[in-house]
This record gives sequence, C-alpha cells and structure tokens, in this order.
Amino acid sequence: MIKITNNAQKHFIDLLSKQKKGTQIRVFVNNPGEKNAECGVSYCLQNEVDTMDIKLDFKQFYVYVDFNSCDFLKDSEIDIVEDELSSQLTMKAPYARKKTFNNNLIDKINNFLDTEINPNLLSHGGRVFLVNLTKEGYVFLKFTGGCNGCSMINLTLKEGIEKKLLSCFPELKGVKDITNHIYGKHSYL
Repeated sequence: MIKITNNAQKHFIDLLSKQKKGTQIRVFVNNPGEKNAECGVSYCLQNEVDTMDIKLDFKQFYVYVDFNSCDFLKDSEIDIVEDELSSQLTMKAPYARKKTFNNNLIDKINNFLDTEINPNLLSHGGRVFLVNLTKEGYVFLKFTGGCNGCSMINLTLKEGIEKKLLSCFPELKGVKDITNHIYGKHSYL
C-alpha cells in the first residue's frame, strides 16, 4: 500500500526516538477523492489508534493508516529529498484525488449502517463498520463491542443486515463478516 524508503524510515526512527514512548506514525488523506485532497503524516499516540486503522509493520515502528484513506493511498511513496542545505519529507499519492467507482456507494452504505443498523446494535452494546466494498459488489463488515462474540451474530448478519443491504442496494452481491469473534465479558448474551 505505502512504500517508505530506507531514508524515510531512518528519518521516522530518529523523530520517534525524541517522542513519548509508544508514539508511532499515522498516514491519512483529508478529503480523499476530491480535488482538494491532501495527504498527511503525523505522530500517533497509542490512545489515538482507531479499531478500523490499518497497521503497517516496519522494522522499528508502526504506521497506522486511516481506514477511509486506504484506497486513496494505493501505490503511494514516502521519501526524504535532500540537498546541501536541508532535507524534506515528501509523499506521492497518485490516487489521493481520484474518485473510485464506489465512493458514492461507500458513503451510502456507511450512512445506511449508521442510521438503520447501528442504532439497534448499540442497544446491545455493539456496532458494525464497513471495512471494504469490492468491485464485484461484496461488502466486508467488522463487528465491535457486544456484537463481537455474540452467539446470534450469524443470524443478525444473514437475516438482518445482509437482507436489508441487498434490498436497498441491488448492485451488491453479498455481505461477509471479517470480525475475529472472541467471546468475552463484552459479548451480548
């Protein structure tokens, strides 16, 4: 997804050595798919990591990628450009401003989940997030909170969420759960 050159990795390692222990790097795109899209690199404290972030493992640090930025960071590269007087961190993201075939559909599905599905799941301490929408029309979802490990999750997915999504969005082919379900005190009984 993101190539970070050796020089840029050394730069990050040096920067992180001067920060609070556990600080990592975050990469994101503001306004992805729009003309005014801007790429960003920032520090990321452990308490700022979102459950939907994509974690990239480098030799001495991690890079957390904002989930909504993933498709727009395809084939991107972070490098250090140096001259005699200075060095500058650069980022090339050729897809940051490109509309993808499913930008609008992703927004519609997210809105549907937030307004039609999650209010019911929240009453049980759970929530569902859109993780991916394939070109073939398959929706990949991740459950959190009380839904993670719930004994009724398959019924909720197939008889509730999938039926509603396929009925509202006929261009979809199916819904898949990619949650690593672990039963625990958080699970709804």
